Amino acid sequence: MSHTFHIPVLGLAYSIDTPLKVARFGIASTVSIVDDELIERMRKYHAEQNKLHYVPISKSAPNYRATRITAYLNLMNDLVNEQFSRLRNEPILPGSEIERYFNLLPENSSLKQGYDLLADYEDRDRKSLFEKVLRQKMTRGAIDVNIMAKVDAMNYDKEGNYTGDENTDALAALRGFAESNLESSVVISAGMNPKLFSYIESFKDFFPDENGNLRKKVILKVSNYRSALIQAKFLAKKGIWVSEFRIESGLNCGGHAFATDGFLLGPILEEFKSEREKMRLELFGMYKAALEVKGFTNPPLPLQKISVQGGIGTANENKFLLTYYQLDGTGWGSPFLLVPEATNVDQVTLNQLASATTDDYYLSSVSPLGILFNNFKKSSASALQQARVLKGRPGSPCTKKYLANNTEFTEKPICTASRQYQELKIKQLATLELSAEEYKEQFDAVTGKTCLCEGLTATVYIQNGILKPKENTAVAICPGPNLAYFSGIYSMQEMVNHIYGKIDLLKDSARSNIFINELNLYVDYLTKELSRYQDTMNDKKAKYFEGFKSQLNQGIAYYKQLLPRMTDYSMNYLDKMLDELVATELKVSLIEIGATVQ
Repeated sequence: MSHTFHIPVLGLAYSIDTPLKVARFGIASTVSIVDDELIERMRKYHAEQNKLHYVPISKSAPNYRATRITAYLNLMNDLVNEQFSRLRNEPILPGSEIERYFNLLPENSSLKQGYDLLADYEDRDRKSLFEKVLRQKMTRGAIDVNIMAKVDAMNYDKEGNYTGDENTDALAALRGFAESNLESSVVISAGMNPKLFSYIESFKDFFPDENGNLRKKVILKVSNYRSALIQAKFLAKKGIWVSEFRIESGLNCGGHAFATDGFLLGPILEEFKSEREKMRLELFGMYKAALEVKGFTNPPLPLQKISVQGGIGTANENKFLLTYYQLDGTGWGSPFLLVPEATNVDQVTLNQLASATTDDYYLSSVSPLGILFNNFKKSSASALQQARVLKGRPGSPCTKKYLANNTEFTEKPICTASRQYQELKIKQLATLELSAEEYKEQFDAVTGKTCLCEGLTATVYIQNGILKPKENTAVAICPGPNLAYFSGIYSMQEMVNHIYGKIDLLKDSARSNIFINELNLYVDYLTKELSRYQDTMNDKKAKYFEGFKSQLNQGIAYYKQLLPRMTDYSMNYLDKMLDELVATELKVSLIEIGATVQ
């Protein structure tokens, strides 16, 4: 692996073609394969940009969703291979892409150290031979794909007939990846979907070849050890190996937020560290038994990586996470939204992000999935949603239906952000005997849902000049709150240098440590959740909140004993962390769970 970090999936469109921008430099990134309409339009765009013949795949074509995804992934793979081949074979000259490849590498990379030694070779033949060795060891970055397990809408034909379980959104997306010529990984996020997990068995690329290699791998994005083990066991019993666990902070992340029950990132990482080898061997026993039933004899014990992402902001944090928790990599997502060379962000939104403050980022309920969603106050999608409510026309036209999962009023699922659903729900509210305060609260909850299918794709159409007439220009964006500390628009070299500690983009920032920031997010979350239930608290809920509070206190105690192990930090920095932990501990102690309501 050339780099110790990867770029996680960023919304639907923000990283839709990031591999074409970074993979040739050895940087891995992840593409969302939820939206086949976006994918088809980007395939057309990049085919035309590269003067390649483009044959449209119509929605009327059989298996169109998977076919579109396969075609786009194959195109990206071919283009990246061409880019990398050109880069690897060009002369090493000042300003060349191959020079840039080596300059982006971390200083402790053996490849970077070898490159730096080139200048010491005076003998032309020996230098040429050493160059050849370096070129052979260069690797391109992976083109991984992301499937959000819960985004698995059913699909129907023109006559309204259900097209079958294998054509639900998540399964068709998996098939699109599985049938592509990529040798990379599918990142499955948002929990377990047994139907999707079982479907992986249908594709031979997820099983070892004659040399024990996996052409296609599975990565699970998880927020705690228990859920990781449950999901991995389910897969292992089917002969599917989890090649990596990507641990993501429950709240200090971009996109949808899956809050844990008070479990903090540090203790979660500690559990993975201590249980890692035991888990790997336990999973291998199940995996081996399942493979032998399928006719695979003596499968080798595969590697199992562990990485972390969500809220990492400095090189010191990056280094500490890698070394102390013995991780294989880190994920840097939201900061790359400020790097136009790597992601798609339209100029208006980019300028808004570059000048935003901590108050501009908030945890919202706008997602139609009913899952908390990290949102950006200045986004044009938020403004459009509010304008529609003021005009008496709340809700959005629902054309894509990727998040259509509600059957409260209809036989076929519809989206809670749709105009259809919101009009039906508001009519229902009017028939209930609610106080003015209760009505407003519920009305705001209904009309607060935002169309993410359109909002999370608009930016790439605007940025690349492929917006269609009358198409929605409102942009939704979902950075993690950590982005507030980055103020500027950066080159890829600057951001990568920041990650590896060659420069410090946050040297003038008053930002707290990643662990402190996440802890405070959880304290705020608990406080808000308690306020929601202050009039309806029962014993069961009170017990849950007490457990949540107890976990926060255990997390604080853990961080206190961790401080002496953070040897790369100054004493002033560690003293500040201790002060912040003590202050937060007091804040938690003052949180009252509330009286029991019978």
